[in-house]
Amino acid sequence: MNPAVPTPYNHMAATDSRGMPLLPAESPLEMPIASLAEHEPAPRVLPGAPRGIAWRRLWVFGGTAALTGYAVYQLWWALRPGGIGMPECLALVLFAALFVWVAQSFASALAGFALIVHGYRRPERLGLIEGASLPRLTRRTALLAPTYNEDPERLMAGLQAVYESLQSTGRLEHFDFFVLSDSTRPEIRARERDAFDALRQRTGGHARLFYRHRSENTERKAGNIAEWVRRFGGAYPHMLTLDADSLMTGKCLVRLARAMERHPRVALIQTLPTVVNGNTAFARMQQFAGRVYGPVLAVGNAWWHGTEGNYWGHNAMVRTAAFAACTGLPKLRGPGPFGGDVLSHDFVEAALLRRGGWAVHLVPNLGGSFEEGPPSLTDMLIRDRRWCQGNLQHAGVLPARGLHWVGRWHMLTGIGHYLTAPLWAMLIAIGLLLTTTGGAFAPGQWDGPGGAERFLWVFGLTVVLLLGPKLLGFILAFFDPWARRRCGGALRMLASMLLETALTTLMAPITMYVQSRGVAEVLAGRDSGWESQRRDDGTLPWRVLARRYAGVTACGMVGAVCAWMLSPPLALWMSPVLAGMVLSIPLVALTTAPGPSAWLRRVGLFRTAEESAPPPVLVRAQQLRAGLAGHAPERLPDEVEVVDAASGEPAYARD
Repeated sequence: MNPAVPTPYNHMAATDSRGMPLLPAESPLEMPIASLAEHEPAPRVLPGAPRGIAWRRLWVFGGTAALTGYAVYQLWWALRPGGIGMPECLALVLFAALFVWVAQSFASALAGFALIVHGYRRPERLGLIEGASLPRLTRRTALLAPTYNEDPERLMAGLQAVYESLQSTGRLEHFDFFVLSDSTRPEIRARERDAFDALRQRTGGHARLFYRHRSENTERKAGNIAEWVRRFGGAYPHMLTLDADSLMTGKCLVRLARAMERHPRVALIQTLPTVVNGNTAFARMQQFAGRVYGPVLAVGNAWWHGTEGNYWGHNAMVRTAAFAACTGLPKLRGPGPFGGDVLSHDFVEAALLRRGGWAVHLVPNLGGSFEEGPPSLTDMLIRDRRWCQGNLQHAGVLPARGLHWVGRWHMLTGIGHYLTAPLWAMLIAIGLLLTTTGGAFAPGQWDGPGGAERFLWVFGLTVVLLLGPKLLGFILAFFDPWARRRCGGALRMLASMLLETALTTLMAPITMYVQSRGVAEVLAGRDSGWESQRRDDGTLPWRVLARRYAGVTACGMVGAVCAWMLSPPLALWMSPVLAGMVLSIPLVALTTAPGPSAWLRRVGLFRTAEESAPPPVLVRAQQLRAGLAGHAPERLPDEVEVVDAASGEPAYARD
């Protein structure tokens, strides 16, 4: 596509019901396509980079290497009495590849824990002090709300809550809202226009609220944003993308905009969105984990990322000119699904901004940034399938010229997140093979000096590092009186952590199975499609759950029988993995059923600060959604299933 030619959009009905224009005057901004083959190397250090950033990274990566090397050495020593053959070597390689991610997560969390304990506040370096008086602004910011077949009334209610929050700051004149529709269903498009018109009527914001619909969904969400930049970006020094489930306070938006004004070499400031508004047990479990465990990881990551932060595609303030100059996404070479449009565009955009000499920051302590999580494990795994394809696609971006090594590491981490599932499955399979063939994992093979002790030590170290970030986050919340009270008190917090750990342990093998299948589908060339997400209700009929999880259930039952026949102790050792797979159908149903979810809320488990005392913007959004719900069509019946765009199969029913 020629970057000078805007993507086609809907020219019809250019005014609302009162004859007011739906769009402002165009202010084009050139957005050339970036080259992955030719570019000067990114500057090694940027102005404003933290002092001692090399030492920070040495702590994280040096610590990761040391922990991984020690664990692999201990496991190698434990396996020596049984002999080290090709299967044992492969097991060691797989173990090392998996252990690296666990060790790095722990090293980052430990750094974040120490920094929080010592009163570290990352936003101060960019002037984002939450308690300070609200600054004045001199430049304009566009808030972009791309939508694709989402519930229009729900979307407009959220935008109205953000609009009113900004209005209360007295800085509304510096912000404009754009609803950027890529919706393909005629009934959704008609409802969007009506809901947008009603939003203008309710707020009186005809001069600040705009709507545009594209007739062709070129390059999906990335193309939606790029089309706006090329048509209107010249009038707005800053822009911020809101997902359909995003909410942000006016104070947060004003402080982000002011930080961009004060730091002209910063291209992107990514907030840490807090997960809110969960109704099901699964969603509330996820938001409890994010609220209690998330800060230690986020602060630790921000500490060593420095000016080489990452982008998550929403709830981040972006310098429009830098974005236009650096992030015109090229089509990747090769056949689909690896070739073609860049799907997970945010990681790539962050890397291209840093390559262009712009700073990218993560600010985990700002507050006032919110998003909603998927209501069920099923919905999370469907979304994960699309992310899996997008992240694996980054393998074609990794060799790009001029990228900073931290940007490459961000993309490699995204790839690794999805490869860990099949690697874990392969490690389990090799362990079973060695057990049945009398290899190093067979009973009696560890009778040498310290063999069993070393293996148990490695297992214990892995568990400590795996659960360490959770424990560190829990300790911080436990000793913070405000957080402890808002999460229901010490006993409820402890019970919530134990229940969340048990549920995630049981769900981990289900995720492993589905993600492994997703990786295989991507490698086989199967596209993920592009569908809207469910936001509130995660329930599905039992027949759909049975079809969806029949494969993982059967795999768990076969594995349990085989393990018991081989060795009852082996079956006991593998029981957490096997139990999660065998119980996948009732587990998914239980964590989305209204009864158990209501009971957990009633007794105060998985409670978060945002549930105990919701910020005004969340309360207002819920009020507006409840008030508008009567004007929207009823929810589709459970018999109607989401259809996979590529295969035509029901997306919830695929085994």
